[in-house]
Amino acid sequence: MVQITSLAQEKPSLRIKIGVLALQGAFIEHVHLLQRLDQVSEVIPVKSAKQLLSIDALIIPGGESTTIALVAERSGLMEPLREFVYSKPTWGTCAGMILIANEVKQTKKGGQKLLGGLDISVTRNQFGSQINSFEAPLHIKNVTTSSDLFPAIFIRAPVISSINASDVEIIAKLEHQVNQTNGAVAVAVQQGHLLATAFHPELTNDERMHRYFVKFAIDFISKCTLKDPSGKNGK
Repeated sequence: MVQITSLAQEKPSLRIKIGVLALQGAFIEHVHLLQRLDQVSEVIPVKSAKQLLSIDALIIPGGESTTIALVAERSGLMEPLREFVYSKPTWGTCAGMILIANEVKQTKKGGQKLLGGLDISVTRNQFGSQINSFEAPLHIKNVTTSSDLFPAIFIRAPVISSINASDVEIIAKLEHQVNQTNGAVAVAVQQGHLLATAFHPELTNDERMHRYFVKFAIDFISKCTLKDPSGKNGK
């Protein structure tokens, strides 16, 4: 299994190295936001298995999930990515959420290759095509206040159609109806070391979701280090 890196073992007050999968999609926007955060020591656009081994946590960005999976498969990254997702902090945004889900509906002809790990079912392109993109203010648990909601941007976005394990926690819902989609639908969840959002936080200037993921990752790494000082944690 992929090992927790030495960086995550050395200091109680951690600064961590975060990778952003850079095969396709909105990865550079994540990089720029992460570079503004004090607890991030380095941000690496990930294109190889070797780079995966050097990071503490990973963001899989929005884009085209089938294309990301195809490029990953052709470059020999699918299995290293799957191993990482099953053992280390990972955040999937939009297409990234699709890829780390265990089940996906409304896939393209020929199906959808997944990394899996997150016990949810996801419906692709729930709101329609690019012209149906929209922004919605969201309450996000441990991220927003009642007077300062998060400006969530949805572009050809999926939704979480079912929660398939009791330890999957919903941290945000749509809150109002959009076309035929009910406002009670979940758009952000977490389970163990995995975080998923249907929207694109990287397309705003709001750092709060990225700060939340950094803390989320540090908390997980710290717990693993306490349980296993050798760093040989894994799922």
